[in-house]
Amino acid sequence: MVGIELGDVQGLILRGYTMPVARYLGLSVRKSAGARAFLAALMDSDSAIAALTTAAPWPVKPDCCVSLGITFPGLAALGVPPASLASFPVEYREGAVQRAASVGDVGASAPERWLPWLADPALHLLVVLFAQCDDALDVATKHLEQAWFPGCVELGRQDGARLPGNFAHFGYRDNLSQPTIDGIPPSGLPDPLPPAPVGEFLLGYPSQFDQFSYPVPEPLELGINGSFAAFRVLEQDVDAFAEFVAQQAASTGMPAELIEAKLCGRWRNGTPLVLSPDTDTPNPPISPEAMNNFDYVGEYGDEQGYRCPIGSHIRRMNPRGQRVAGNGGQQHRIVRRGIAYGPPYDPAHPRDGQARGLLGLFIGASLRDQFEFLMTQWANDGTFAAGLGRTNDPLIGAQANGATSFSIPRPQGTVVLHGLSRFVTTRGGAYCFLPSISGIRYLAGLGSDR
Repeated sequence: MVGIELGDVQGLILRGYTMPVARYLGLSVRKSAGARAFLAALMDSDSAIAALTTAAPWPVKPDCCVSLGITFPGLAALGVPPASLASFPVEYREGAVQRAASVGDVGASAPERWLPWLADPALHLLVVLFAQCDDALDVATKHLEQAWFPGCVELGRQDGARLPGNFAHFGYRDNLSQPTIDGIPPSGLPDPLPPAPVGEFLLGYPSQFDQFSYPVPEPLELGINGSFAAFRVLEQDVDAFAEFVAQQAASTGMPAELIEAKLCGRWRNGTPLVLSPDTDTPNPPISPEAMNNFDYVGEYGDEQGYRCPIGSHIRRMNPRGQRVAGNGGQQHRIVRRGIAYGPPYDPAHPRDGQARGLLGLFIGASLRDQFEFLMTQWANDGTFAAGLGRTNDPLIGAQANGATSFSIPRPQGTVVLHGLSRFVTTRGGAYCFLPSISGIRYLAGLGSDR
């Protein structure tokens, strides 16, 4: 495989930062020259602002990491020529608002209900900060504000913070599964799957499809080593989820903890059902390094879903070696970078009126074949695997409230949970291009003699 210059790749694509706080800043370009000067400042490691973080190894972990996403209108606002703009894939050109209905963002999740800044056609840049503490986050933000003004104005922002124990608001441990990428130092837990080709996540390399590489947008210096990301603000209705689980426990006689595990595919502490179907504390215990080291076929032998239901959340989003429609279980992997927002949920004080959820970046070389495929074919359509009917993902699916069911296969007979509602509502989204460092330098130089 051709070597990758890690210092030319935005770090967030290839590794997680595991920092406790984050901020997403949406900017609109008002003066293209000033906006390009801001991009140039992001390249300058000697400037007062934090430079863009690359995938190159760092000797000391920084206080703050900076990433940059650019919407399709943002490329135009920066002065990218029409021929270059036309070389980008159609799903990116159309953007998250136009393609919302196709990924299930309808009804309460439709763009007219989104946070205004994420539905604004003038959203051009998404600046992403991860920091070691609130003070470091605020200092970095202040310096960035000084650098982008007057070329850009802020349309809006959304802050996030890691919950205690790295749990999500629904109560499950988060960030346990990431693809291993061929030739890239591993940054997540090991799994038994073949490493994903680098061209599944970076433009300019062989992809997951035989003898195919995704086209690199023109010119080469702009597109090479870039990637795409779908940014999502996902509000989680923890009260509705808790009430549904309690109702199903009462009607089926199954323990609430087991119902939660069946819906997700893992126990709340992250223990996978495939490895421990009856308890979240098996004896001997499962080592932390083995929490992602499993499959649903072969030696694991759960093809019928008796341990982990075929329709569970983690099995839909990553079917591993399982046979699915088109035999594509390992051809649609995606990098997930997420952090919670809103206060921790207190079951002793439900219905507190506080908004809480997840801020997510879903990264890959193709928005169509990765993020959109997962949402349309796996999350919101049961035809990807036999026996699911027209059901949706039980946690993130776009089901009509009270009209969907979830099946828990058992040798003695299937248990069906009825009355599933929508627990996750989209509050905003954006399709972004994540240029390489050389790509951002190209953008910063537009309008000057090159």
